[in-house]
Amino acid sequence: MPISRRNMLALLASAPVLASCGVGGSSPGEGRSVRVAFQNFADSTLLVKDQRTLEKALPEHKITWTAFDSGASINTAFLGGAIDLAVIGSSPAAAGLCPPLNIPYQVIELLNVIGDSEALVVRKATGITKISELAGRKIAAPFSSTAHYSLLAALELGGVDAGSVTLVDLEPQNIQAAWQRGDIDGAYVWTPVLSVLQQDGVTLTDSAKLAAAGKPTLTFTVARKEFLDANPDVVGKWLAATNDAIKLIKTDPAAVAAAVSRQIGIGEADALAQLKQNIYLDHDEQRGPDHFGTPGAPGQLANRLRDTAEFLREQKKVDQVPDLATFQAALRAPGAGNA
Repeated sequence: MPISRRNMLALLASAPVLASCGVGGSSPGEGRSVRVAFQNFADSTLLVKDQRTLEKALPEHKITWTAFDSGASINTAFLGGAIDLAVIGSSPAAAGLCPPLNIPYQVIELLNVIGDSEALVVRKATGITKISELAGRKIAAPFSSTAHYSLLAALELGGVDAGSVTLVDLEPQNIQAAWQRGDIDGAYVWTPVLSVLQQDGVTLTDSAKLAAAGKPTLTFTVARKEFLDANPDVVGKWLAATNDAIKLIKTDPAAVAAAVSRQIGIGEADALAQLKQNIYLDHDEQRGPDHFGTPGAPGQLANRLRDTAEFLREQKKVDQVPDLATFQAALRAPGAGNA
């Protein structure tokens, strides 16, 4: 079962016990443990999990995969020292690098540029057909997630004061339940829950459209800095595996869809459709000027993270925004000393 913020305290309470049993970080005596946080949406990392690629590449390590409902829960786990590597969106990653969280992790790769796999949907029964009609309505999103960021951006671009909308903080599965009960008018959420909502909903916008309007959202792999520095071999194996998976999405997406289908319990056709909703860049492409760049010519990724953080500050979701150098220091491009 995916871990939400509600049951995160139980995981954190068990962290000292896990560490004493060798399921911990990179300190002496615990270096053979790798704790990976993932989310149950169609993604290249599910192929790595399904094929046990990391386990095969690191036979002397104990690999623990834990499902989380949102980036906010993942940030909480990092603060508690409970995970080493994680799949997380750009909005919670930006928040994690800001006060008061100040999480010491590094962005080590860009897994995808989010497209229409995240969207703003309203119930058909509301009669709403455009964003400007959302004032006075109750809209849900997992707070501090890419969907939350995109919802706020959509309201801003649509000329709607966020204060005129009742925003409800719910994890994806709880959003689906609230939708079915009629407790909410709409939601900004990702697949597979999004696909369920769209069956009797109206899609007002999606993250592909918001990216075109200058509000892109991304999915990263982040690594706890202490773990990253102490385990370059582990991180190198992870990056090799995920890069191969990203390339396979481009050349044989059906093979990846089959793995996604097995991992999250959806049909292969649905998994394939969800995979095609995002944009995937291999590591060579990620080192281009629009993203990580190179040591001699930094790309735009740090600026995008800081822009996201500035937006979150304006929405009073973070206390303050560090200077650009802080975000630049948090980036470690794949292939730049990781392997």
